[in-house]
Amino acid sequence: MVRSGIGIRTAQQTSERLAGQIHVYDGEGKGKSQVALGVVLRSIGLGIHHFMESRVLLLRFLKGPGRTYDEDAAIEALQRGFPHLIDQVRTGRAEFFGPQDITRFDKQEAQRGWDVAKGAIASGLYSVVVLDEINPVLDLGLLPLDEVVRTLRRKPEHLEIIATGRGAPRPLLDIADLHSEMKPQQHGDAGIDGIEIYTGDGKGKSTSALGKALQAIGRGISQDKSHRVLVMQWLKGGKGYTEDAAIAALRKSYPNLVDHQRCGRDAIVWRGQQQEIDYVEAERGWEIARTAIASGLYKTIILDELNPTVDLELLPQEPIVQALLRKPKDTEVIITGRCKKPPAYFELASAHSEVFCHKHYAEKGIDLKRGVDF
Repeated sequence: MVRSGIGIRTAQQTSERLAGQIHVYDGEGKGKSQVALGVVLRSIGLGIHHFMESRVLLLRFLKGPGRTYDEDAAIEALQRGFPHLIDQVRTGRAEFFGPQDITRFDKQEAQRGWDVAKGAIASGLYSVVVLDEINPVLDLGLLPLDEVVRTLRRKPEHLEIIATGRGAPRPLLDIADLHSEMKPQQHGDAGIDGIEIYTGDGKGKSTSALGKALQAIGRGISQDKSHRVLVMQWLKGGKGYTEDAAIAALRKSYPNLVDHQRCGRDAIVWRGQQQEIDYVEAERGWEIARTAIASGLYKTIILDELNPTVDLELLPQEPIVQALLRKPKDTEVIITGRCKKPPAYFELASAHSEVFCHKHYAEKGIDLKRGVDF
């Protein structure tokens, strides 16, 4: 995290909070459904690590049968890897429509999905309930907003609620404990297909990347192929990071498909106070990443916290630009992390979402929950 524009915090000690929170991810940018799946993966990984069961309901509005969505493959990977933990319900029709096109069927399907959600929330059986695309459902008036808000206010204390989609209405944002908005960023030309960047001060960057890892594995499963994934993390050389549990869960279910490397000190790296070991570790991580990109062995490569590493001038930009220019066509590269000055390789991205933090429960003095926030 950037702190007063001086340094970047990459590790912190904090106690666990007991209460589940209401997350809202909206905006025009890419990554909303991905971040929800990343949170799911983290929760499952934490449950495995602590011998607890994290049961999840994925309730997907406006995504009926007959159309393929990006997150379908990720959900397939989750259900194959953790079949007893993941329940999925899809409602709605398969095509886009506006307020002038609403039919009785649309309202019936939205209500069917909401009835399932109400039952799941009241049951207390789930640790995470994802209400994917409920924001546009409410924006279109397909569900009574006051009833949804009232139900979410009364959720069990332990339950995490994740609401996604464009156009979150104000009453939902008012009760949310966290609100991150994904805004698309344009860089002139279309960029290189398969390069995605997630930046900004809001929550959801590394989490979205985990969702992309799930997508790659799931696409391989559907094609009866082995789609390998590399997660390379900078500035995270210690122990106890949340991603560790999530990645460990993936590697347990797909041991031959997921590789994980990280580099750096278990400390805050302040601008102007970089140590020699910081440069050495950053370069070591880049050599691994550069070789992986050139090899063509990986379907998806996640370069987690590369942006702040470059922002701190621990790595030069030009070798990264050249490696991305020469990447194999079918290799996907996901780059995350906040930065003050956009590096040159941002111009190569075909998709770039900046995550804005409008609300975070840490601002209320609520302790962060291991497996969800860090």
